Amino acid sequence: MTAEPRPSEPPLVVYNGSCPVCSREIAAYRRLAAHHGTALDFLDASRPDAPLAALGLDADRAARRLHLFEGGRLLAGVEAFSALWERLPGWRLLARVIRLPGVRWIAAFVYEGILAPLLYRWHRWCLSRGRVDCR
Repeated sequence: MTAEPRPSEPPLVVYNGSCPVCSREIAAYRRLAAHHGTALDFLDASRPDAPLAALGLDADRAARRLHLFEGGRLLAGVEAFSALWERLPGWRLLARVIRLPGVRWIAAFVYEGILAPLLYRWHRWCLSRGRVDCR
């Protein structure tokens, strides 16, 4: 069961804060959103107190790819990036381009097939070494 946000709640971006690539990227999105007054909330899924169960996630699933929770829907991977970019000035065109059928397929292949698994393995490697933060 997933939590239902109130209609006035901004989209919630769930990311893996122990990943140095993810953390830097989210920090840039956070600054851009704040600068332009874009309502977004960010949840670091690597924090032990992150309320992931209320979103229908567990820590492992949340660490595997970017998630965005909005209006009762949980988006993951390329769909989450596209929804996030649609809200950020300077990124909206990329959001539209990535939704084109051929481009979306390539983006999903690259992200889901290559980037997300590599970042997740890096995350797991850090955890196996007793490091909670790989930055």
